[in-house]
Amino acid sequence: MNRMSKLALSLMAAVTVSTPLTGCFPLVLGGAVVGGTAVYTDRRTSGTQLEDEAIELKALSRNSEAIGSRGRVSVTSYNRLVLITGEVTSDADRALIEKTVSRVENVRSIVNELAVVKELPSSSAGTDAIVTGKVKASLVDSKDVFAQAVKVVTERGTVYLMGRVTEREATRAAEITRGVSGVQKVVRVFEVISETELANLNAAPASK
Repeated sequence: MNRMSKLALSLMAAVTVSTPLTGCFPLVLGGAVVGGTAVYTDRRTSGTQLEDEAIELKALSRNSEAIGSRGRVSVTSYNRLVLITGEVTSDADRALIEKTVSRVENVRSIVNELAVVKELPSSSAGTDAIVTGKVKASLVDSKDVFAQAVKVVTERGTVYLMGRVTEREATRAAEITRGVSGVQKVVRVFEVISETELANLNAAPASK
């Protein structure tokens, strides 16, 4: 087993036993994974996917050390663009979390969507998971959006859409998401690429 395969297995095992940050999503190596009759592709290189997994795991650990029980924070990384969601009880902790995440290796940029609240509310994870599932299903059913290119994160009814997509894809994905019951707000956190860049990605072999 080569070094990349060992690292992938190690990261996947760590995600399984740690507190979930972003819901369930597959780690796709080499650009494709076959499960049943479906083939799932990813617009990131396999190396970048591993970096994203490592960013999330390291941020989980460091955020816990930084604020303890003073907040409930989730971190989602896609192509090293990091989305921070959840709640903290002070502006100081909001800034501290962003600073902590910014120091994680390979983080390229941060979108800080942490809410500052007086008291931490009860978890909405169950309801948010249902909304996420419905959004993903709607994107698949639409047929005109490449659903596997869109990562869906839901926090208190607000749906954040991530991924490397064209403006056409971004607009359509947001439109579909707004029509899903339970969605209160849609926030685009996409990395927008040109149609030419997309064509080149589709034509290029999976890179490592």
